[in-house]
Amino acid sequence: MADLRGVVFRTRGLKKVYRVGPLTVEALRGVDFEARSGEFVVILGPSGSGKSTFLNIVGGLDSPSSGEVWFQDQDLSRLNEAGLTRYRRDHVGFVFQFYNLVPSLTALENVQLVTEIARRPMKADAALDLVGLSDRRDHFPAQLSGGEQQRVAIARAIAKNPEVLLCDEPTGALDSATGIRVLEALAQVNEAIGATTLIITHNVAISETAHRVVRFADGRIALETVNARRKAPSEVTW
Repeated sequence: MADLRGVVFRTRGLKKVYRVGPLTVEALRGVDFEARSGEFVVILGPSGSGKSTFLNIVGGLDSPSSGEVWFQDQDLSRLNEAGLTRYRRDHVGFVFQFYNLVPSLTALENVQLVTEIARRPMKADAALDLVGLSDRRDHFPAQLSGGEQQRVAIARAIAKNPEVLLCDEPTGALDSATGIRVLEALAQVNEAIGATTLIITHNVAISETAHRVVRFADGRIALETVNARRKAPSEVTW
């Protein structure tokens, strides 16, 4: 029997089929994957390769057509919508390309939205401090740069103390220098709270900061590599 100690995510034969009118689209074609506690994994692949569908399924935003998807000892494919909502609320932090901050709330208040519903939240101030934004806590999103808004979004995601942090193109809307600041925040959070971190990106340079790199193609994992030496975000250029 496989050693599953420390395994946070495990998928076996994961498939997702969408039907659009008479068309059938196979977004995932049998994905076997594992991620362990505290891992920092970068997921690469062209548009349409299945990587976002995969992230949505392990994040409980979508369900597979067939196959297994486990979070620790919980089979996510067997959960109903209420169960998936509890899973997302209690265990998962999401960071997307667009920040989705509430414009009428300050940075601190945006983070506090999550702490009010989480099982074991950290203090909102502590989350902002982790991403280097203590001095911007009372600013509204319109008063913040794109990179600062993304770091507020990261603080909001981690304020619930999630076991996993799922990021879909978190630097996609940012220039290189700003993107590096966001990567530094993600690496710092991964180190500080030990959240297993999966980052989807088109940016190959970001993969140099990961423990492990997973490449998707045509709905499957085409290649997995382990970085012998992880680069710090400040060493990466794109």
